[in-house]
Amino acid sequence: MAIQTGKIKVQDFLARLPLFNQMTPQELDQIAAGTTEKHVLRGAMLFQRGDPCVGFHLVIYGQIKLAFISPGGGEKVVEIIGPGHSFGEAVMFMEKPYIVSAQALADTLLLHVTKATVFNEVASNPHFAHKMLAGLSRRMHGLICDVEAYSLRSGTQRVIGYLLEGNAREGGDQCNLQVSKTVIASRLNLTPEHFSRILHDLSESGMISVSGRNVRILDIERLRTYEG
Repeated sequence: MAIQTGKIKVQDFLARLPLFNQMTPQELDQIAAGTTEKHVLRGAMLFQRGDPCVGFHLVIYGQIKLAFISPGGGEKVVEIIGPGHSFGEAVMFMEKPYIVSAQALADTLLLHVTKATVFNEVASNPHFAHKMLAGLSRRMHGLICDVEAYSLRSGTQRVIGYLLEGNAREGGDQCNLQVSKTVIASRLNLTPEHFSRILHDLSESGMISVSGRNVRILDIERLRTYEG
C-alpha cells in the first residue's frame, strides 16, 4: 500500500534519490513504512547538538544548516543541505548523539527515515548497504576537501571556488547566493567582513558584479585562473 504524507507519495520521492533509486517497489514500501514527513519553518531548529539521533533526514525542499558553536561563542557552519540530499547517516550508524545542530534556513520539508528501518534494510540487502557506504564515503571525501581548502587555499580562492560551483549549478553567467552572506562566510571559514571585502575586490577587478544576493560572473576564465 502506497504511503502518502500531505501531498507527496513517499515512495515516489525516495525512488528519485541515488540511495534508493534501484530498489524494488516492495523494498521502497518497507522504507516508506519507517519514514515520516517533517515540516520545519524558516529559522526553526530541527535538532540541537547532544540530541539523540534516531534516524537520518532527506531534504525535499528548503535548506538545512548544520553548525556548531565554537568555544569563543561564534557559530561555525559545517554544511548547508539542499533538496535531494541527506544528512545524519554517520551519526546514526555510530549510535551517538548529534555533534552539530540543524536549523532551517528556509521553510523546509524533510523525510525522516528511522534507524531501525535502515538497519533492517542493511541487514537484508547488501546492495543497499553498499550504496549507503558509498554515500558516507562521498561525505567523508567532501569533508577532507574542505579541510584541504581551508589549509592550502586563500580566502579569495575559497570564495571563487564557491562562486564557480554555484555558476556550474545554475548555468549562464549567474550565481545566486542562496543563503545570507554571514552563513556563506562561516561555511568558507571566513568572517563576514572578509567575505564582503573579497566580493568587493573581485567586483573592482571586473571579474564579477554584485547586486544583493545576485552575483553575475563577468570574466569566468580570469576568475578560474585568479591566484589572489
